Amino acid sequence: MFKTKKLFKMAILSSIATLMLAGCGKEESGSKDVLGQIKDEKKIVFGVKHDTRLFGLKNPETGKVEGFDIDLSRELAKEMFGNDVKVEYKEVTSKTRVPLLNNGKVDAVVATMTINEERKKEVDFTDVYFDAGQSLLVKKGSKVQGLEDLKKGTKVLAVKGSTSAINIREKAPETSVLEYENYAEAFTALKAGKGDALTTDDAILYGMVEEDPSFELVGGTFTEEPYGIAVKKGNKELVDALNKALKALKDSGKYDEIKNKWIKQQ
Repeated sequence: MFKTKKLFKMAILSSIATLMLAGCGKEESGSKDVLGQIKDEKKIVFGVKHDTRLFGLKNPETGKVEGFDIDLSRELAKEMFGNDVKVEYKEVTSKTRVPLLNNGKVDAVVATMTINEERKKEVDFTDVYFDAGQSLLVKKGSKVQGLEDLKKGTKVLAVKGSTSAINIREKAPETSVLEYENYAEAFTALKAGKGDALTTDDAILYGMVEEDPSFELVGGTFTEEPYGIAVKKGNKELVDALNKALKALKDSGKYDEIKNKWIKQQ
């Protein structure tokens, strides 16, 4: 009887050990670096904006997303993988891009994302791929011509999850800041008179001016906004591969070709 119980206990312990080992094996296989997964699956998914004219905007006629970030990411993938890896795009916003990156829904974010110390705690960045600066967009003839005019009683529109919303509260503490889900909503609100100015990076604001020339940028830039490509933290191999490809595009002149196509006012 005692011997039977002992054998039964040993069988249970053996089963538990087997399950633990199997679990460890699954964890190890699931922790493969993102670059390795891209090569295995022959597919890379870029997180891009759908509402940012010049950088990433969905064309209502074709249903395709177009802009600087789109063309650049496509060329980066071609430089890194040739034609062996398929390129796919998934929409992100300033609020969703980090969560979507960290839960594996996208492999890299190319979406007007400013490199800063706070974000470096959450993701890893490539080298700077575009230099922008925060500015103000107003209706032509507006009394607001710069930060000094953003006093008590004024309203500034910004996008949730953006550095612009944080910066404007620091630079103009008396103004009220209204945050919207995306740039399209914020610009629509500005055109409807729900605010005195809209603030974000000048490169993005130029796209709004292109859409509606009755608006203009005022006050120059009051921050530096270096854009970087973000990847899930700990993926040095992918960062290195992207940096190498970015340098190659700049050296070949392809980067300038893409930039001049989209960012004509820089």
